[in-house]
Amino acid sequence: MDFKLSKEQELIQKTAREFAEKQIAPIMFEIDEKNEIPPEIPKAIIDLELAGIPHPEEYGGAGSDYVSYILAIEQICRFSTGVASLITANNLSINAIKMFGTEEQKKKWLPDLCQGKQNSTFVFTEPGTGSDLKGLTTKAKKEGNCWILNGTKRFGTNADLKGPITVFAVDDQSGYPTAFLFEKFCPGYTISEPWDKIGYRGTHTYDIYLKDVKVPQENVLGEVGKGFQILQQNIGFGKISICATALGRAQGALEESIKYAKERTQRGKPIANFPTLQARIADMAAKTEAIRALVYRLGYLASQAKTSEERMALAKQSALTKLFATEACMDVVRDAMQVHGSYGIMKGYRVEVLYRDAIISELIEGVKDVQRVIIGSSLLS
Repeated sequence: MDFKLSKEQELIQKTAREFAEKQIAPIMFEIDEKNEIPPEIPKAIIDLELAGIPHPEEYGGAGSDYVSYILAIEQICRFSTGVASLITANNLSINAIKMFGTEEQKKKWLPDLCQGKQNSTFVFTEPGTGSDLKGLTTKAKKEGNCWILNGTKRFGTNADLKGPITVFAVDDQSGYPTAFLFEKFCPGYTISEPWDKIGYRGTHTYDIYLKDVKVPQENVLGEVGKGFQILQQNIGFGKISICATALGRAQGALEESIKYAKERTQRGKPIANFPTLQARIADMAAKTEAIRALVYRLGYLASQAKTSEERMALAKQSALTKLFATEACMDVVRDAMQVHGSYGIMKGYRVEVLYRDAIISELIEGVKDVQRVIIGSSLLS
């Protein structure tokens, strides 16, 4: 792995940084308070070609790699994980279609998704099950050349936005989960009121109700009964997004703490002169760089993962990286709160937003204990 960024990677990083600092930073508190992202932000994502960075140009992507993708998400998450979720949540279905879709499915859905013109949703969680795909209760019954889906899905990000949805349901032919791909807001598709999350503000998460949703046979993603394999191989790519957001928040918290320490005075002197605070900032910087090294490495590995075996290996490395990155990010942001003292818990301070976002990343795409089981079992098997 070459730790020096290519010219292309530097350009993507610069583009995302300018987007974040000029268009997101001035309205980050407005996004957080109103829990809405102004329409000019999605438009900018389209114009700057940030939606499909690691995906092939033939399907509307930028034709770059996952390190470039991480560089962009890192910059955006210095200010708003909600804005980043317009890109990261979309990439779950993009990856699945790219890896397992037919050529017809790729041509139908990928161009609009990779260009950011539509937003996909990827759901397997249900009210009674989280990471356990074997506990699914959503059913798919074969009728002629169609499948009839019934069930409830939980925590569907961007389920209110136009685009396709990838749904996992137990089919009546194999008795195992199958992945189905269809347009949202088709007959039988409804959603709940959005969940009121403490962080990731601006992007919305819903329960999804499927009542006799008719899905043509040609919309089966991959093979019937092979949904678990799709999830296993795709989830590693999903964790890349979580790791990138953790890195961005840690970097943002470090930057804001350095700025605050230089400006805040005690007895006429900046608190940056205090040795104990200097030691805390040093620890924050060390942990942020450790996160960066692991996450960039994960992006490199993801760019090389072409076969199913390599994707399975990536899933294990993604679990390890997510475990460390989200925990270390939480440490960094918690230290940032200490640097700010009582001001850190006040609305209108950047670290308060980053703190709430950081809590969520430890929980989504598998809680910490699940990551430990994945890592431990792979090492001891």
